[in-house]
Amino acid sequence: MTAGLDRAHRETIFVEEAEVLSHHHLEGDQHILRVQAPETAHHAQPGQFAHIRCHPLLPMRRPLSIMRTDARKGWVEFLYKVVGEGTRLLARRVPGERINLMGPIGRPFTLLADRRQPLLVGGGVGIPPMVFLADAMRRAGGYAPFAVLGSEVPFPFRARPSAFQVPGMPEGVIGAMPLLEDWGVASRLASLQGYAGCFEGYVTGLARLWLEALPEHARAQVAVYACGPHPMLEAVALLAGEFGLPCQVSLEEFMACAVGGCAGCTVRVRTPDGPAMKRVCVDGPVFDAAAVFGTD
Repeated sequence: MTAGLDRAHRETIFVEEAEVLSHHHLEGDQHILRVQAPETAHHAQPGQFAHIRCHPLLPMRRPLSIMRTDARKGWVEFLYKVVGEGTRLLARRVPGERINLMGPIGRPFTLLADRRQPLLVGGGVGIPPMVFLADAMRRAGGYAPFAVLGSEVPFPFRARPSAFQVPGMPEGVIGAMPLLEDWGVASRLASLQGYAGCFEGYVTGLARLWLEALPEHARAQVAVYACGPHPMLEAVALLAGEFGLPCQVSLEEFMACAVGGCAGCTVRVRTPDGPAMKRVCVDGPVFDAAAVFGTD
């Protein structure tokens, strides 16, 4: 990225004193935080994140993927899991308090107009960007996404039987995310923990069954979008490559500044000029899967 493009990107990032509107605490030390942040809500796109100051006494911010926004009402919603001191302190914040927020940050997912039957794959804290993306697709119209969501801790919602028939699903795999169901988006859940209604296995195993069950003309309409742990993303990229499908992945990485200055979140990617180190915060977090996981 050139310096000019870098500056242009930073001009789309807003700093807001966001009021906590609600904070729901769920099983598995997971939390859903909604804040009033009008600029971020208005400009955010699926795949982007916000850099949040979790507590006044903790100067280092934490990146959180955006799960939902309402541009008209001005709120932004995050789903996160406590994994360290920052998110532990964030989990204590209560409605009425204010949190300093920078956002939206990063390159978002790109909706492909010629791929109208997308596959969305989210694992753990990679679920929020898939929810945001599904919302964008239903608002755009003309897309029929299918979401495969995986978790090894209790899902941050109460699964319910899906009203949608989905090809390739094993008997009894009927668990779905209620919010997506309400939006008219088909989903199924995967886990190794034996949760009722879930596929017993990895998200890629369930995704493969769906892809194999599609007729060729329908499979030609599929693009793959994924966010989750690095091994999961690599497996999704391999699966997409096997079926010859375009695939975009949102990478998870430790960050310091989140605006491209420190280069502490670099990842090696393939470019037309050869391998290069790219910053996940501003060159991503969304990348073409083949650029990240392909072979030289």
